[in-house]
Amino acid sequence: MSVTTDIKNQVARITLNNPNKRNAFDDTIIASLTEAFKQAGSDDSVRVVVLQAAGKHFSAGADLNWMRAMGKLDAKQNQQDALRMATLMQAIDQCAKPVIARVQGAAFGGALGLICAADMAVAADNARFCLSEVKLGIVPAVISPYVVRAMGARQANRFFMTAEVIPAERAQQIGIVHEVVSEDALDSTVDGLIDALLAGGPQAQVEARALIARVSDGPINDAMINDTASFIARLRTGDEGQEGLSAFLEKRSPHWV
Repeated sequence: MSVTTDIKNQVARITLNNPNKRNAFDDTIIASLTEAFKQAGSDDSVRVVVLQAAGKHFSAGADLNWMRAMGKLDAKQNQQDALRMATLMQAIDQCAKPVIARVQGAAFGGALGLICAADMAVAADNARFCLSEVKLGIVPAVISPYVVRAMGARQANRFFMTAEVIPAERAQQIGIVHEVVSEDALDSTVDGLIDALLAGGPQAQVEARALIARVSDGPINDAMINDTASFIARLRTGDEGQEGLSAFLEKRSPHWV
């Protein structure tokens, strides 16, 4: 199977598993990834999702033979196909569980969308990234909301237009990934993030993502101040907030740990 899911110890590991094609994706793999994220998000036994890839490379992006076939379809069919990719990006971005991207080797084209849609990303120092679409006469449109959110508009101007290969250290500097470590330390670093996530309240973590989306672009005015006050008031009186506060005062672990 080109996409596999393994669930163990509250962690769902969703793996791109087509290393012979450098984990390039087509419509079938997009559908499988979308379904995997939806299932992991709705599974009560899962607290954290890790998106990873088998073999030397994370993903070469879209399969070129599939891209060629899409180019022969009419405008309506292309729109429908592009929406399937957009649905995958949204499934990662809005997953009901925190998502970690584990990256090694090449991550080109649409693969950056997968990484930037995740909540956090860790890369091996051999990773390299490229928004290569302009070399094919197209643009990274569907993934752009997530990539621009990660790297900012000014950096996007450069790398969308030049299609330069971005080394791992530079990718960290501009926000594509959070950490760069040796390949030998990749799994232990991901495990450290998993441990940190398992210690937090699961509802609070998803609410934190929603909060960031709400405050990141708007003006700090009376409306935003009132909105954030209502936000914390709602969580304080909720079951998870009450349990977290009680556990802290009683010097015990909350029930989710």
